[in-house]
Amino acid sequence: MSTIEFSTQFDRLRMALYAFALNLTKDEESARDLVQETAFKAFKYRHRYQPQTNLRAWLMTIMRNSFINDYRKRKRRQTLNDTTTNDYLIDSGLHTVSNDGESTITMQEIQKVLNQLEDWVRIPFLMHYQGFKYEEIADQLDVPLGTVKSRIFFARQKLQTQLRELFSARQLEDFLA
Repeated sequence: MSTIEFSTQFDRLRMALYAFALNLTKDEESARDLVQETAFKAFKYRHRYQPQTNLRAWLMTIMRNSFINDYRKRKRRQTLNDTTTNDYLIDSGLHTVSNDGESTITMQEIQKVLNQLEDWVRIPFLMHYQGFKYEEIADQLDVPLGTVKSRIFFARQKLQTQLRELFSARQLEDFLA
């Protein structure tokens, strides 16, 4: 299909494309931009269009995909850039938040619980805690990667269980005191 034929067929579908764009964007200016973006991509990739197939469907697909990609880009930009005004400060300093975890369980108690773990679980956990990657731990301990992951998982489970028990016992002591 020649450029002139393609252009003629595109012009016949322009109003249908605009209506679809308006339905997607709900804004006339954005709809015109989307039609223009679709036209650009359609002419750029017209060699990919298969003659004897539905040109309207091909163009609508380009438009829908362009709209979705643009939406995702805008969403990412909004997530990365804080566009709110600083009329309200998140941390005004009026309220102090205390960390109960710090006051109820000390590092000595955590270390004590860690030392109670068997070596086969404790060593991979401590290496991971120190920043080693799973692969590095597997290489150093000469065990499969899955074994390292499961041992670290078991260590976390045991630590959580023992720290919960310790925390519950302390709460009971404080309550009875």
